[in-house]
Amino acid sequence: MSKVAPLDDGASRPTLIRVGTIEYRRAAFGLFLGGFATFALLYNTQPLFPMFTEYFGLGAASASLALSVTTGTVGIGLVFASSLSEVVGRKGIMTVSIILAACFDLLAAFSPTFGLLLLFRALEGIALSGLPAVGMAYLAEEVEPTHLGAAMGIYIGGNAIGGLGGRLITSILADYASWRVALGSLGALSLVIGIAFWNVLPESRHFTARSFDPPALMRSLLHHFADPGLRLLFATGFLLMGSFVSVYNYLGFRLTTPPYNLSQTAVGVVFIVYSLGILSSAWAGKVADRLGRRRVLWVFMMVMLLGLLLTALSSLAFIFLGVALLTAGFFAAHSIASSWVGRRARVDRAQASSLYLLAYYMGSSIVGTSTGLAWSSHGWAGVTTVTGGLLLLAVAVGLRLRKLEPLPL
Repeated sequence: MSKVAPLDDGASRPTLIRVGTIEYRRAAFGLFLGGFATFALLYNTQPLFPMFTEYFGLGAASASLALSVTTGTVGIGLVFASSLSEVVGRKGIMTVSIILAACFDLLAAFSPTFGLLLLFRALEGIALSGLPAVGMAYLAEEVEPTHLGAAMGIYIGGNAIGGLGGRLITSILADYASWRVALGSLGALSLVIGIAFWNVLPESRHFTARSFDPPALMRSLLHHFADPGLRLLFATGFLLMGSFVSVYNYLGFRLTTPPYNLSQTAVGVVFIVYSLGILSSAWAGKVADRLGRRRVLWVFMMVMLLGLLLTALSSLAFIFLGVALLTAGFFAAHSIASSWVGRRARVDRAQASSLYLLAYYMGSSIVGTSTGLAWSSHGWAGVTTVTGGLLLLAVAVGLRLRKLEPLPL
């Protein structure tokens, strides 16, 4: 893509956003709101899978498509949305993303058939693709590099609390009203958040518009794949998300059946451990800024693996603790890996971030639904076997990243 000459040729560039300033608080809060709405809308169907199996007469793997089609279209749409943002700017794309996704969520709430629900969820995924990669690129462009890890941690913390809110709100409303009321309520809330996001987030001051050039876009994408470090980071996103979402996809099936027989609300309360992602992502970002990403990424993957092993035990207390460790480790590792992509890709960062998130969401779609077959045939032992293998592979990738040539970190 060729750059458009700036209008203020010769003028000095604005300073980058630093911790402690009003602009930093507005940027952090704005991206926190955007992350909340995005992930609340993305994951609000996950605790409803058991209800979908009963209401529409489906199997567990089929019910999981209500999430997998959304994460799949998010991943595909990311490449195009991030490229469009290079032409028209970051903030507008992110705002339209939230508002359109909220509208599709409202339509999904009133779908008479599961097929139509999947259609609206797929369209919702395309709409949602406008925020994740663009948000990461916005922070990489606007925030002082020494504070990027902390800012990215706050943004991903918003993702975590959005994932928690989406799951918890829909669990409670579905229990006391219906799954339609649950989806519709979150859609309405996200419309309000979209308006607030537009008013809070500072304008891009370091964005340079580019003319649309498809051959240059393809060269840019191929350039990122030519970097062995970025390839390993893309693989990291696929493995982390695939293993993480599989646990959450089928945890509800496990806990709502004997010997636990928990209510939908009780299962939603278990998802409160998702809030640990808020703390772990922000803390891990600071640790990575201080110690280096290569030294700590694989450690948090090991925390995930330990948490997964604890969920294999029959005690509810150990299951809760295991999910907590898995969640904290996941958001810490994801925060580090995603900010590493923004640092390593010196040019076309939105495309690099979109490729990372494409792999990330493909992990959710492909592994998340495929693991349903393991659940159907071997129960929770099948789920832990598949996800455990993925996490071991992720640790191997993390150790390989540790040995990677340091530059251009």
